[in-house]
Amino acid sequence: MSTPGTVLITGTTSGVGLNATCALVKRGWTVITANRSPQRAAAAADDMDLPKERLQHVLMDLGDLDSVRRAVDALPDRLDAVVCNAAVYKPKLKQPERSPQGYEISMATNHLGHFLLVQLLLGRLQNSSHPSRRVVILGTVTANSKELGGKIPIPAPADLGDLSGFEAGFKYPVAMASGKPFKPGKAYKDSKLCNMISTQELHRRLHGESGITFTSLYPGCVADTPLFRNTPKAFQTIFPWFQKNITGGYVSQALAGERVADVVAHPDFAESGVHWSWGNRQKKDGQQFSQELSDKATDPDTARRVWDLSMQLVGL
Repeated sequence: MSTPGTVLITGTTSGVGLNATCALVKRGWTVITANRSPQRAAAAADDMDLPKERLQHVLMDLGDLDSVRRAVDALPDRLDAVVCNAAVYKPKLKQPERSPQGYEISMATNHLGHFLLVQLLLGRLQNSSHPSRRVVILGTVTANSKELGGKIPIPAPADLGDLSGFEAGFKYPVAMASGKPFKPGKAYKDSKLCNMISTQELHRRLHGESGITFTSLYPGCVADTPLFRNTPKAFQTIFPWFQKNITGGYVSQALAGERVADVVAHPDFAESGVHWSWGNRQKKDGQQFSQELSDKATDPDTARRVWDLSMQLVGL
C-alpha cells in the first residue's frame, strides 16, 4: 500500500479530474481541488458522496496567471503531489480567444497556467516528507506523433515550429507558438505538446536535486468527457461510438481517474521522466508501460527554449 498524502488537482468539476479526486480520496488522500468555480467542484464531489473533510476547494482560473498566483498564496506550506489535469478545447473558434494577459486561451490555460503553477509549488513539494513526491501532467495521444492518434493530419499535427510566436511575446496578432495562422484544434494539440515537453524538462532539470518525480500520462481515450463540450453535437455522438466499436481505444471516466490516481500514488509509478500509457487499444487488465515520445517532445534544444520562453511569458 502507498502512503496517503495531500494532492492538488486542477479541473475537478467533471470528467477525469473529478474521477481522479474520487479515486484518491478512497485511497485515503486529501485532495485540494483547483477550479474556476469552487462551488461547482464542491457540488460535483457531493454528487460522488465524497467526505467533505478530505477535500478543500480553491478558486483558480488557469487561464489567468494572476488568479494562479492568488490561489497559490492560499495553499498550505506542504504538498505531496500536483496533478495538472484541467484543459480547454475550443475547436469551433473562428478567432482566438484571449486570456487576461493577452495570450491565446488554450495555450494560456493548458500550458502556461500549469507551467506557472508547478514553478510556484516546487518549494512546497520539497517541504514534503512524503516518500514519493510527484508532479503528474496529463498529456494526449494527439500530440505524440510516435502514436497513431498523433499522426492525424486534421486540423494539423502538433508542431511548435521555430517558436517564433512565443519569441514575439505571444500577444495580438500572434495566436500560435509557431507564429503561423490560428487553427483552434491545433492550438489545443500544441498546448498539450508543451505539457509533455515541460514534464521532460522538469525531469531533466530538477529530478536529481529535488527528488520529485515528474511524469505525464495518457489514460486512454475518454471520448465522452466534458472536454469535448465545445465540439459539434454530431461529433459528441459519433466519437464515443467510434472509439468503443472501431478503434477499441475508449476508456471510461472512472477508469481514467483510477489510472491518474495510480500515477500519483502507486509505487509502480515512481520512475521520473516517463510518459505512461496503456496503449491505443484497451485490453481488459491492460498494464501500463513507458510510451516513447516523438522527437518534437524530447528534443532537448526545443525543450530548453520552451522552458525559457514560458518562464518569460508567465513573468518568472
